[in-house]
Amino acid sequence: MPYGYYELIRFITFVVFGYFAYEAGKRNKNDIAFAYGALAVLFQPFLKISLGRTMWNVVDVLVAVALIVSVYISRRRKV
Repeated sequence: MPYGYYELIRFITFVVFGYFAYEAGKRNKNDIAFAYGALAVLFQPFLKISLGRTMWNVVDVLVAVALIVSVYISRRRKV
């Protein structure tokens, strides 16, 4: 994929995680807000964090699994 694609993904994830952190903070879920804020900083497109391709792949998979689990848990709590 072109480099611009990855920059766009980084910007979108930065905005989304920032929004999630804000919403969690409004609900006084400070630990979750901190986690989303940390992910926003990790994926932000302005100052790149160089982890290497392999480590970024691991981080991407771990974050994806954590997001899926958090959606599953939040849906179970609403039922």
